[in-house]
Parts: sequence; structure tokens; C-alpha cells
Amino acid sequence: MTIAGFPLDLLAMQVVTGVALGAIYILVGIGLSLIFGLMNVVNFAHGAFFMVGAYIGVFLYGLTGNFWLSLVAAPLAMGVLGLAVERVLVRPLYGRGIDDPLLLTFGLSYVMVESVRIAFGLTGLPFGAPPALRGAVDIGIGFFPLYRLFLIGFTALVVTALYLFIERTSFGLIIRAGARDPQIVQVLGIDISKIWLVVFGLGCGLAGLAGILAAPLQGVTPEMGIPVLAEAFVVTVVGGMGSLAGAVLAGLLVGIVVSMTSLIAPDLTKMAIFALMALVLLVRPRGLLGRAGALG
Repeated sequence: MTIAGFPLDLLAMQVVTGVALGAIYILVGIGLSLIFGLMNVVNFAHGAFFMVGAYIGVFLYGLTGNFWLSLVAAPLAMGVLGLAVERVLVRPLYGRGIDDPLLLTFGLSYVMVESVRIAFGLTGLPFGAPPALRGAVDIGIGFFPLYRLFLIGFTALVVTALYLFIERTSFGLIIRAGARDPQIVQVLGIDISKIWLVVFGLGCGLAGLAGILAAPLQGVTPEMGIPVLAEAFVVTVVGGMGSLAGAVLAGLLVGIVVSMTSLIAPDLTKMAIFALMALVLLVRPRGLLGRAGALG
């Protein structure tokens, strides 16, 4: 059986490939969406955190030979760096409009990229899947790379843990309340600046995690965060600013659109995701699941 001249099993395989690609978009998009949804900060350095996380993970893997250690260390390092950036650079700009943090993080991204170029060179680093995750598995419609299946499953676990953290913990309740009305949270005696600090660090940590997970798929270069940043903004806008569920849905949708377009018309792949964004905004200006000042 064929659809538009393509075998059905090939199309199904492309959908699964899109889901695996969407897993990366989900992690990057959630981090960006959390930061913007709660703090109203457009983090233009998000792609740079993605890139540095990949470099740290690959560097540690080269030292230790332990992929799982790198998988833990990379997001932790980016989370700590995110805490420092928020506390030292971003926090003094609160209350000065959206442009100042945007320009600051835009400049910070260039500093991070140039620092990596100085430290690791211009050509990038090769990186393959760890031995335990190499090979392919028969999923009924054909053989599919084991690493991509791991990527899908691992991202599902991370998203589930994040959902439980936001929806089932007292700290998550404060985050959701702060996203809706930060002034009320402050009136209740809660230091909202500490919440912003944690959220910014969490968002940067998710970007670093996405970076090390994406490294076996695309290699590691200083410029790898540039296209990811644009795609992360598409995910955030399509899903709805500050919506966790929206970021997940949009990440999967963007991944499948990229995968299917690369099969049918490879030259139109980049245009397709922006066309998707335009179409969604025409129908739902707040995004698929976006609500004003909401994380859920």
C-alpha cells in the first residue's frame, strides 16, 4: 500500500523518526517556555546552553568513557551556570522591560560560542552513540536505531518527572501561582526571586540535557545551537507560552513536520516549521494550549 507514491511502512518510519527528533525539541522548548512563561525573559542564550551542554557531555565522556555520567553532569553543569547567569546578569534587569534581558542573553550567546571556539577549536567534535545503545531494533514496520528509541523513552521519563514536580509538589504549586500572578505570591510572603532563580536554572539544565542527547545524532559544533534556538522558539510559540503540555505537543508536531518534509521536499524543511507556526497562530493566537500567564 502506498500514499502519495510512498510505501506506508516508509511513512510510518518517518513518523517515528519525527517523534525521536521531536524529543529534542520538547526538552529545549520546555526550558525556553518555562523561562518565558514565568519570568517574561526571552532567553536568546538558550541555544548556547544547548551547545555548551553537548560539549561538556562529550568532553566528560572522553575523559571517563561513561555516557551515563555525562548524561547527568551536562544538565547539572548547565543548570548551575544558569543559576549564576540569572543571579549575576539577568536579575539586575528585572523591571526594565523585555528588551534588556533579550539583548543581554543575545550578547551572552556570542560570548559562550566564542569561548567554546577558543577552548575546543572551530571544527567541532565527533560523537557517536554509546556502545550499549548502538544497532537497530525491529519495531514491526522496520528496523529503527536503538539510540533514537532510547531518546524517545528517556524524554518521556524526563517530561513525566517534570510534570509531577510542577503539578504534585508544593514548590511546583508556587511556580504555577507565580506564573499566574507573581504579585499575589509576593504578598503571601514568598520570595519570588528564588523561584525565578530555580526556574531559570531548570530551563538551562534542560537545554544542556537536550544538547548531550542530540550530540550522537548531529555531532558537536560551536554553531549547533543556532538552528535549535529558532526551532525552540517555534515550539514555544506553537505550543503556547508557558505551557508544559503545549511544549510537548508542539515539539512532537514540529519533529514530525520536519521528518515528513525532509522525505517529501527536503529543500522546504526549514520553511515548513515556520509555515506551521504561522498557521497555528492564525487559528489560535496564543498557541495550541497557551493561556495568559499559565504554565499548565
